[in-house]
Amino acid sequence: MKFLVDAQLPRKLCKWLREAGHDVVHTLDLPSGNATPDSVVLTIAMNEQRIVVTKDDDFVQSHLIAGRPEKLLLIATGNIGNVELETLLRNNLARIEQALQSGRFVEIGRHELTLHG
Repeated sequence: MKFLVDAQLPRKLCKWLREAGHDVVHTLDLPSGNATPDSVVLTIAMNEQRIVVTKDDDFVQSHLIAGRPEKLLLIATGNIGNVELETLLRNNLARIEQALQSGRFVEIGRHELTLHG
């Protein structure tokens, strides 16, 4: 899978996903870094067929209203430390991958994984 990790999430998330065999870009890797506007993030995600990984509700609204990004992984944990986030993602990665293969919008919280469609 190809992911684009948004600014509010740690760059380490890219490392974890790469270790699992995925192609991952963080907004810090883009020319404007974390100052990259959401519209540019969406364009890159659409052009490169990347799943946007975010905590930002703006991407949820864009996905629901305009279908952009095409696929979305929402991290809905509130404030979470990097170690806890890594554990959560590593423990649920197979389920996340499966959900993103069959659906377009996946939300992961501290205790549940939800496939929205």
